[in-house]
Amino acid sequence: MKKECAREALKLIPRHTIIGLGGGSTISYLIDFIREAPDLDVQIVTPSVRTKWLCREKGLRVLPAETVDHLAIAFDGCDQVDEALHALKSGGGIHTKEKLVASMADNYVLLVDDTKFVPRLTFQLPVVLEVLDDALAYVKKKVSELGGEPVMRTSSAKDGFTVSDYGHPLMDVTFHTVTDIDTLNQELNAINGVIGTSLFAGVVTKALVAGENGFQWITRKQ
Repeated sequence: MKKECAREALKLIPRHTIIGLGGGSTISYLIDFIREAPDLDVQIVTPSVRTKWLCREKGLRVLPAETVDHLAIAFDGCDQVDEALHALKSGGGIHTKEKLVASMADNYVLLVDDTKFVPRLTFQLPVVLEVLDDALAYVKKKVSELGGEPVMRTSSAKDGFTVSDYGHPLMDVTFHTVTDIDTLNQELNAINGVIGTSLFAGVVTKALVAGENGFQWITRKQ
């Protein structure tokens, strides 16, 4: 199902352009299809270290993000996306880079299976904040006032807090009740010391949802 989803996504890629690729197994399939279509002649920007190395192994050219200011299209996965194209990307902790890539692209397309598509985000997964070290106590206080339960992300494989690629600590914030997703997004981004959040609101332009009965396109309403 993921392979066929990637095959369908390939049809959206224009020739001779720079595109964005996120991470995940569906993106891995898409990389294979791009390699098998040399006439596309695309170059790639990615927020994912794994995707960068996979592209290079497949002979695709990867550009540093700092040298690029526009992408024709970008593809990514997510942990959950809803009918309004709000999305949560809580796992990888690279959401700040992912939003940068999304903002560069004319279209930011999520490739998901139907288990990740819901009428409205459930917030069973936390919203992840990338936070300045000096602002940890302040951010904890502010998200608690918004009804969140903040916990610093840690890993058994590393002493101390888990940090982003930029060296900033990651804070997992659980919300049990969210009445307005867009308002929560604005309030989180307005907290001084918050560098980026894993809640994507007003960012995704399309989602390709793959299921046993085929594909469903979800497009953002203008």
